[in-house]
Amino acid sequence: MKLKDAGASYIAVTTHATAKDAAMTDQTYTPPKVWTWEKESGGQFANINRPIAGATHEKDLPVGKHPFQLYSLATPNGVKVTVMFEELLERGVSDAEYDAWLISIQDGEQFSSGFVDVNPNSKIPALLDRSGSEPVRVFESGAILVHLAEKFGAFLSAAGKARTEVFNWLFWQMGSAPFLGGGFGHFYAYAPEKYEYPINRYAMEVKRQLDVLDRQLADNQFIAGDDYSIADMAIWPWYGVLAQGKIYNDASTFLSTHEYKNLQRWTDEIAARPAVRRGRMVNRRWGDAHEQLHERHGASDFELRTQAKLAPEGE
Repeated sequence: MKLKDAGASYIAVTTHATAKDAAMTDQTYTPPKVWTWEKESGGQFANINRPIAGATHEKDLPVGKHPFQLYSLATPNGVKVTVMFEELLERGVSDAEYDAWLISIQDGEQFSSGFVDVNPNSKIPALLDRSGSEPVRVFESGAILVHLAEKFGAFLSAAGKARTEVFNWLFWQMGSAPFLGGGFGHFYAYAPEKYEYPINRYAMEVKRQLDVLDRQLADNQFIAGDDYSIADMAIWPWYGVLAQGKIYNDASTFLSTHEYKNLQRWTDEIAARPAVRRGRMVNRRWGDAHEQLHERHGASDFELRTQAKLAPEGE
């Protein structure tokens, strides 16, 4: 080998090694003594993440004609509530009629003064119950499910062991889903770079959770027993949709969700419910146009006001 070629090879190898070392160094982080907010933190939702609460702008929320005003988006937490409303209406509970207004979280609409008045935590969904003498705000998806279940005496036993079991699984979901969404989903699908440790850490936890559900469903038709309940409505939009391969870039393949046979049985059974199919459409602004109903103000909207009807392909 000529000296010139040898020198070039040495530089190439050294450069590669240096780059590799730098990349490895970039994967470690020594926290400073005091954390400071770096506004350009990266990731899909960096533009709306901030370490302070409160409104960023003045804007009132719209109000429709029905007793319940829902301000939401068809994320898993939003779908819980629209499914609950549609299940109530499917049962013939006409007093559960609702207006569903789309809140674009990417555009920061959850930080309007009107929204913050209903939910000081600036997260969807948020509900204003105007059925009584004065409006009642309800925020956090689990609280909304319980509020509606108790108000209408549906999908939650009035007392006893069955009621407690529903609460067991409802609160299991509220505590577990952040590991799926904010943990696995963030690092697997949304983070600006992929790193092995956080993806492995959260994938392990999500698979453990899937196993918890699969074992529970081996002996029960529904999550909390023989009866369909708000526990199913809370868990399905997260774990059922994951099992279907419809969330986080088809993470179902990565997590081998097909292996959880009991979970798959339950997932398919819930997905086939007419109220669930409708509930998934409400406040949805992605996917097939015929499955997007940006706002819902009446039952006929599912036939007349989907995006396929309002903005046909090619127009």
